[in-house]
Amino acid sequence: MNRLRQELCDANCAIIRRRLAVLTWGNVSCRVDSSRILIKPSGVPYETLTAQNMVLVDMQGCVLEGALRPSCDTPTHLEIYRAFPQVRAICHVHSSYATAFAQAGLPIPPLGTTQADSFAGAVPITRQLTPQEVEQDYELSTGRVIVETLAGLDVSRIPGILVRQHGVFTWGSSANEAVEHAYILEQVAKINFRTLLLNPSAPLLPDYLIHKHEERKHGSSAYYGQPSDCCAPSLSRQRGCPPASSHSTPGSGSPGHDLPPQYPG
Repeated sequence: MNRLRQELCDANCAIIRRRLAVLTWGNVSCRVDSSRILIKPSGVPYETLTAQNMVLVDMQGCVLEGALRPSCDTPTHLEIYRAFPQVRAICHVHSSYATAFAQAGLPIPPLGTTQADSFAGAVPITRQLTPQEVEQDYELSTGRVIVETLAGLDVSRIPGILVRQHGVFTWGSSANEAVEHAYILEQVAKINFRTLLLNPSAPLLPDYLIHKHEERKHGSSAYYGQPSDCCAPSLSRQRGCPPASSHSTPGSGSPGHDLPPQYPG
């Protein structure tokens, strides 16, 4: 349990390092077993977050361990876990570009192969909640509308969704993967935003290309990456790969500020 608490704490802090959230606008949770999850405490700044702050709750949202209140989004997380047993961890953020699509009421269309590497089609968006749903149980209703929208979809092939006029939920086999999917979703939202600025009629990626990119990375005969017994980090060091520059970290600022010089913002 201590290792899982630390992994979850690290994943929550990663959403700040990847510029997917500011202040306390985000949370990550993970399954402990079929009847319990760990989740970030509500409103605690990431810079003060510790592994012991992670709150253990049951599938009804009752706190089992922890001195702090769990995230107010806990009912949303729990509804997703109940509907999809294969989901092991969930990330919720309000990253700039993906949330812009959510606020515009638009799914993120599959315009290129970058998106197809991780999402087998469009990133869906929920319908608007009704006044009654908001009044009765806002966070639980948010989870229910997510599950409703995902009906008939394979959540292992579409590992994220936009909640209309709200933000982003992604998931994965671990807390780290759930955050990684949120990061990927933000990058494809940024690319698509710029694509649609240049060409509002940009065509959708053909299904055969979506299938090819999904299969080469995630299929039974996948050939992307290195064999499991190969140490990828050592390859990076041998080739002298420079560390990522903080100036090039995507997902922040206004759309025009990081465009090439020929496209002033």
